Order: sequence, then structure tokens, then C-alpha cells
Amino acid sequence: MRLLFSFAFLLLIVSCGKKETGFVPRNFDKVEFESVLEDSLLSIRAIDILDDNNLAFAANDNSFGLFNMNDKSWNISKQKQDSLEFSFRAVAHTNSDFFMVSIGNPALLYKTTNTGMQLVYREDHDTVFYDAMDFWNDLEGIAIGDPTEDCMSIIITRDGGNTWTKLTCDALPKAKDGEAAFAASDTNIAIVGDHTWVATGGNASRVLYSPDKGNTWEVYNTPIIQGTGTTGMYSIDFYDALNGFAIGGDYTKPEDNSANKIRTDDGGKTWDIVGASQEPGYRSCVQYIPNREGKELVVVGFNGVDFSNDSGSTWKHLSDEGFYTIRFLNDSVAYAAGKGRISKLTFKE
Repeated sequence: MRLLFSFAFLLLIVSCGKKETGFVPRNFDKVEFESVLEDSLLSIRAIDILDDNNLAFAANDNSFGLFNMNDKSWNISKQKQDSLEFSFRAVAHTNSDFFMVSIGNPALLYKTTNTGMQLVYREDHDTVFYDAMDFWNDLEGIAIGDPTEDCMSIIITRDGGNTWTKLTCDALPKAKDGEAAFAASDTNIAIVGDHTWVATGGNASRVLYSPDKGNTWEVYNTPIIQGTGTTGMYSIDFYDALNGFAIGGDYTKPEDNSANKIRTDDGGKTWDIVGASQEPGYRSCVQYIPNREGKELVVVGFNGVDFSNDSGSTWKHLSDEGFYTIRFLNDSVAYAAGKGRISKLTFKE
């Protein structure tokens, strides 16, 4: 008995002497900006980091481009399709190809080839409007858009983007009157593994969820501000299969912060308003900072850049610099795009 007591006491001393090594969120105080592209004619809402060396964008005025981060060189082109003038607000990539889809009628989806961009999908409809695009893997991808019938428009590829098929409305939740999506930052879709979440907005702002790469769908309600054509979720991101965050508001009332930030910890089934009546107000894009355990997030909008280190409960305003969308290269460096520019952002404590 004395031996057991002594052993237990020794364990207690040793355990009390150990230092806890739990995760400690950072507290960024500032963000530094380095301009990598300035063009007053461009409005850039879709960017994609292809790898550690290359950043791609697509924008208005038929324009798209590739930036080499190493030598800081640009290759910018204009996509021709008959005499059409169009804008891009959604891009995506696989390990071998880059994709971009235009807004409005007709919807034109292009894929890179050895001889340039190839048109792989076209949709003609008075109300066609694709908002976002992403890939599950090198073969399977998805793009989402506003309803042309009584459901959200969803097209899917299973062959690496060579062909795309539009889901019929009997395979999707029925859209509510005035429910659509915002082509504000190409972040209406969040993917983790086989799980997919699609954020809608407008008169109704809900989350469409698929557990199996778009084969089956269900829909969840959210408490975010909604009810008019300019309200709802503008951006959604998930850190893992359970934890997600969405932000938006009303871009016509950018200071309104009453119910524009929501969070889930059960895979999107239920959502809670966080930071009610606290800054920031309207923002068009949210991204989890990679490899930070879902604690650190950044949001951007035309009114500035904000940071949270407590999973979105509270926020710190870092800058008034305005952007539409942002993507992280690593846990401290990101690229953001907006009206007339793309910048490199470095976050510092």
C-alpha cells in the first residue's frame, strides 16, 4: 500500500510540473500590403492560388491572367467568343487545368488546353447566372448559380471538366421565392472531403448540403439577415466537416452588423448568430486561416479587412483597405483582389 501511494504521489508531482502545450491563437495587429496588379478597368472578384508559385484571376472585360509569384511577372489575356462581351466571377483549378465561368446569359465555362482556353459548357437562358465554382478532386467539380427553374442551378463534372451536366430540380431542394446567390467573391461553395455546402442569399438565405460530392442534397435554414434582394450570406467557409462560418449582410447598408455573421459546429445543420451588433458589418468574403485549428479567420469587403482569433466570436479591424475576395497562401500570407487591383497581404502580430 505504501508503494502504491508513493507511486501515485510521484505521478502527481510529475504531471503538475509539466507545461501544457495547447494551441495558442495569434493576435494579429496589422496587415502589410504589396500591390501586384493595378488596372483601373478591371473589377476582380475571382482569384485562385494554383500552387506555391502561381496565382490566377478572371474578371470583367473578358479578362483573365496568371501571376508568377517568384519573378512577379504577369501573363494577361482576353477570352474571345464570337463578339460577346462578358465577365468572370468564378474560377477553380485541378492539378492540371484552370477553369473559369462567366456570369449572365450565355453562361460560358472554359478549361485550359495545350492550345488555349476551350469552351466546355454553354448555357443559354434569360436568368442564367453562375456565381461560384470548386473541385472535389482532379476529376469531379461543381459550379452553382441562380435558379433558371424552381431550384438553384448546379452543374457537375465527373471527367476532369471535359463535360458538365446540370442537375434537374427533382434532385435538388426547391428554391424559395427570391432565393439566389451572390457572385461577390467566388466563395458560395465550401468543400471538405466529400462534403459540400452552398450558401444562398436574397429573400431567403439557406445552406444546401451534400455529403456525397453532389449526388444527394438537403437544405438547412440560417438566422442570418435575409428578406430582400441584397441581404443574406455572401460567403461561406468550413475548416473541417463540422465547423463553418458565413458572413454577409446587406451591401447597400454596409454598417449594419445586427445579424450578418453566423457559425456552425454540427456541419451546417444549425447556425448561431455571433458578434451581433458588433463590427464588422457587411463583408463579401470569409476564409479560415489554414492550419490554425479553426480559431483564426479573416474577412474582407469594400470597407476593410478584419481578423478573429476566437472562431469568429469577436473581431479586430486591421485595415480600411477594400477588397472583394481573399485566398491564403500559408498561415500568414494571402492574396486579395478588388476594384482595379490585386495585392499581397502579410499579417503580423
